[in-house]
Amino acid sequence: MNIAIITGASSGMGREFALQLDRCLGKTDELWLLARSKDSLEELATSLQTKARVIAIDLTKETALKQFEEVLAIQNPKITVLVNCAGIGSHKPFARQSREEIESMVQLNIVALTRMTMICLPYMKKGSKLLQFSSGAAFVPQQAFAVYAASKAYVYSLSRALEQELKGRGITVTAVCPGPVNTPFLAHAYEDAGGFGLLKRLTMAETSCVVKKAIDDCKNGRSVSLCGLPIRLLYLVTQGVQNVLLRCFRP
Repeated sequence: MNIAIITGASSGMGREFALQLDRCLGKTDELWLLARSKDSLEELATSLQTKARVIAIDLTKETALKQFEEVLAIQNPKITVLVNCAGIGSHKPFARQSREEIESMVQLNIVALTRMTMICLPYMKKGSKLLQFSSGAAFVPQQAFAVYAASKAYVYSLSRALEQELKGRGITVTAVCPGPVNTPFLAHAYEDAGGFGLLKRLTMAETSCVVKKAIDDCKNGRSVSLCGLPIRLLYLVTQGVQNVLLRCFRP
């Protein structure tokens, strides 16, 4: 059985991935939709043409991850696509964030994504696709977004390394790095709408565009997916600075 797995599928980017993959998946028998909200997943599943399996799961719980690992061992599917989309952010100064807020970001954005990758990788074969949801925040440290940006820098670095490691197995790895996107994430991350600056408002992308670009880039074997001119410029500038520094400090 060939399956595609999407984490964070109940809303935002994850939901959009499910809708778009439903229209373009080839030899895939089932879409596995993972998130905490069972009702939202079931509503989404009824709108898809591809057979969908709803898995209500809290990815921050080790017991839940172990249960999911057991399900894979029993079903023994081929995972054609894995989209690690689940994530959380909190926009406020580091000193004002609670221990729970910080640990939630680290647990979901880093630990859960890494565990899901480890769990699913044995079931991915030649031709499989792995999309890791990073962010434009991965390229530069961000004031009042310190932990979130650092967590996405981890995802970006992990994805680039895995891209090299898995190339010989014929598995494509793409780090999806959007700038601001119009999703429910913003309302959750920004407790004060005034903190969402004018520049971010002007460069905000639509979910459908970001996901379409990510799918196209993954199909074309690109290691990084960048949607829109502003995020492309940011990437080019930051990569240029890094290359200069590497040349300056090379032994």
